[in-house]
Amino acid sequence: MPQKQKVKKAKTKKSLTKRFKLTKSGKLLRKSTGQNHFRSKKSGKLIREKRKWVEMPESESKKIKKLMSV
Repeated sequence: MPQKQKVKKAKTKKSLTKRFKLTKSGKLLRKSTGQNHFRSKKSGKLIREKRKWVEMPESESKKIKKLMSV
């Protein structure tokens, strides 16, 4: 009796799931850069704006979604 060959599922890159957020409409979001150090010279307004999620460009989000197995 021949055995069936299993198709391998693409594994999700866990590092990407921690860095990016996928919305219901399919947009990919990332955190703003420049938040870790050298913040004392930046204004409070800029620091608050940098806390928000930023939408990724479609060209980059296609590659990341493929790695996330979405």
